Amino acid sequence: MDAFIALANGLTIALEPMNLLFALIGVLLGTAVGVLPGIGPALTVALLLPITFQLDPGGSIIMFAGIYYGGMYGGSTTSILINTPGESASMVTALEGNKMAKAGRGGPALATAAIGSFVAGTIATIGLAFLAPYLVDIAIQFGPEDYFALMCVAFVTVSATFGDSPIRGLTSLFIGLMLGLVGIDLLTGQARMTFGVPELLDGVEVTTLAVGLFAIGEALYVASRRHIQQETLEPVRGSLWMTKQDWGRSWKAWIRGALFGFPIGALPAGGAEIPTFLSYSTERRLSKHPEEFGTGAIEGVAGPEAANNAAAAGTLVPLLTLGLPTSATAAMMLAGFQQYGLNPGPLLFAERPDLVWGLIASLFIANGMLLVLNLPLVGLWVRLLAIPQPWLYAGILVFATIGTIAANPSPVELMMLTAFGVLGFIMRRFDYPIAPVVVGLILGPIAESQLRRALSISLGDPMVLLQSPISATLLAIALIALVAPFVLKGLGRFRATED
Repeated sequence: MDAFIALANGLTIALEPMNLLFALIGVLLGTAVGVLPGIGPALTVALLLPITFQLDPGGSIIMFAGIYYGGMYGGSTTSILINTPGESASMVTALEGNKMAKAGRGGPALATAAIGSFVAGTIATIGLAFLAPYLVDIAIQFGPEDYFALMCVAFVTVSATFGDSPIRGLTSLFIGLMLGLVGIDLLTGQARMTFGVPELLDGVEVTTLAVGLFAIGEALYVASRRHIQQETLEPVRGSLWMTKQDWGRSWKAWIRGALFGFPIGALPAGGAEIPTFLSYSTERRLSKHPEEFGTGAIEGVAGPEAANNAAAAGTLVPLLTLGLPTSATAAMMLAGFQQYGLNPGPLLFAERPDLVWGLIASLFIANGMLLVLNLPLVGLWVRLLAIPQPWLYAGILVFATIGTIAANPSPVELMMLTAFGVLGFIMRRFDYPIAPVVVGLILGPIAESQLRRALSISLGDPMVLLQSPISATLLAIALIALVAPFVLKGLGRFRATED
């Protein structure tokens, strides 16, 4: 009942004219950049972080959430029409969607993706509204040692979730943790790793790091591969409307996809890739037309796309209740909270319920906006694919630089932006995940302060980390998550040598 009242109060906030405008801007930007190949919602949020620094925190966070949802919608257009997923979670949509487009059924493929995204997003947002308060009640009981153990789980799972190699993920995380040490130590007042540069006394700005790694690094990487990847745009032929048979084959897939996506996305080690593949394999097994899979089965678009969007809402559960980002865009949203001095977690629900519930309520509105905008304006989104990549990425470089200078007018900040851009390019070139760097910078200082608080309370006894049942359990989970990938890889090699 409390959730109903809180959600009703959130709706009154989300329906304010300025917040509606922020939501509309977010979904338009998110869809537009989701359509463009190689530009995902994480990059867009990173670009807008310095621009929105002076805006109202509630409106900015609502806009970022709209970008998140819009980017998930727009990614399906790129996957279906040019077989180029903007996000890894859109890969499965491309398997059947592009085949449908080549067969002249691009319209129904786009329609089932848009409607499925709406259905799944609505179901998942309802789940977020009613699950979040229960998690908050649990998290309020955490002590400093429990929070430190939770941060350890976040570090390990984030390193394992992003990228193909746990070692590379941990290396990226270590870079972020090292950057988090820069600045004045709040406990002793001593400067750490500032190298005599006064601008570094306040630490590394999250926005500068995010814009450098995501925007500058991505632009340089795409420029370096411009002549390697050739993309062919498949025109939308025929009607956009789905037939009665298409509806009959899609609606169950939408619901199943939502039921896969939301709970897996809500896990601290979730993400959208696993539920999309699970949804695809399930639809293939349950379909009455299994022969169409591989040649353009509409269930193969409906289910994974629903799972993708449900997982996007699911990632907001650990972000809002525990402060744990489980996707690159969630990490960017965490940076957005931090730039306003807000720390997502159980205290945020108590200190700023208007912001949290306004954000959750705005997701329902953004979802409705996206459905209304996507189908009628599909022709406009397709035209965006004709923008030459040199113009697009040159614009991103200019926009990123101006935004960073406007937020922090300093030559040192500009040099750091360039250095982080080169670092982002090198990491993309050698397949090191970028998101763990941002997570390490944001969560590293929090983990350090909680560890030092726990040790101060226990008079320096490290066993305090194992005396709390919550802390001991979380550290055990972190250890298992750290060791499991190496054990599984070793077993795989052992079996291969036996064969």
